[in-house]
Amino acid sequence: MIDVAQSAGVSIATVSAFVNGSANVSAELRQRIETAIRDIGYKRNAIARSLKMGTTHTIGLTVPHITNPFFTEVVSVIQQAFDRAGYAVMLFCTDEHLHNQDDQIGLLLDRMVDGLIVARVGDDAKFREIIGGASVPVVLIDRLCRGVETDAVVLDNRQAVFEAISYMIGLGHRRIGYISGDVDVSTIRERGEGYRRAMEAAGLAVSDELVRLGDFHEADGYRAAMQLLMLPDRPTAIFSANNPMVVGAMKALRDLGLTCPDDISVACFDDFAWADVFQPQMTTIAQPVQAIGEQAARLMLDRLGGKAPAEPRVVTLRGRLMIRNSCAPARR
Repeated sequence: MIDVAQSAGVSIATVSAFVNGSANVSAELRQRIETAIRDIGYKRNAIARSLKMGTTHTIGLTVPHITNPFFTEVVSVIQQAFDRAGYAVMLFCTDEHLHNQDDQIGLLLDRMVDGLIVARVGDDAKFREIIGGASVPVVLIDRLCRGVETDAVVLDNRQAVFEAISYMIGLGHRRIGYISGDVDVSTIRERGEGYRRAMEAAGLAVSDELVRLGDFHEADGYRAAMQLLMLPDRPTAIFSANNPMVVGAMKALRDLGLTCPDDISVACFDDFAWADVFQPQMTTIAQPVQAIGEQAARLMLDRLGGKAPAEPRVVTLRGRLMIRNSCAPARR
């Protein structure tokens, strides 16, 4: 900066004001400074600036699965929103492992990020301790955590699954298999409650043998679907709690020589880009991905800008049932 000031024939304070945009600089001085910067090859030292200003203009973001289309799209929206606001996003993927989450959040805080956006893993005391002791704003997305009072953006999972299962029941299905995820995750607990509520509202028994636990991955969907389809009285429909597991379920149908929807109707939570070109076209619950990412960024920027109320804000959005041809009337 000293070299730039000498080359441009201005004070160091003027160069600093130009670089940081902290004061108006005349057009003539701006031209001289820009020429000096190009000639010298000056680049602002972001680390030094962060130490001086007490802010890094960086947001830490952790998600459970970067390969899950839902999280991929949410990450993209969040990154675009912060890019427009002049912030960088540092992304980590926990792969649903608690120790990864703890280590990654600790690393982000060590890197002095200005805020954290977290799609958490599990519901453990260590996470509550880390978030409770964080000196930066925290926004939870997709998943809440008991005992953590902070801003969040979530979906009404109970109502979304209730509508999907009710649709299947309306097609005449009475034995509907449900492939769940990790019940320690708030969204999965809520989706399971929606399934049970829909079955009970229709006067149908909720059989434990029709509920199979997975762990969000394709292989879990395959295993769970195999267990359901090998039952002596197999279900006539299957609902998967996320889209990677439904891919596994469809492979299980193929390997058993069954077809969808002729033999088994199938639907899942989370829409995906190729759901309408999937064979058959998959009936899904679409989350408002754009709104989730934008709302999360807005909550964070409000906190950073001192515009947020003292009390945490939880934004709850609605899903939309996308009816396609993977579900058909149950055979009598």
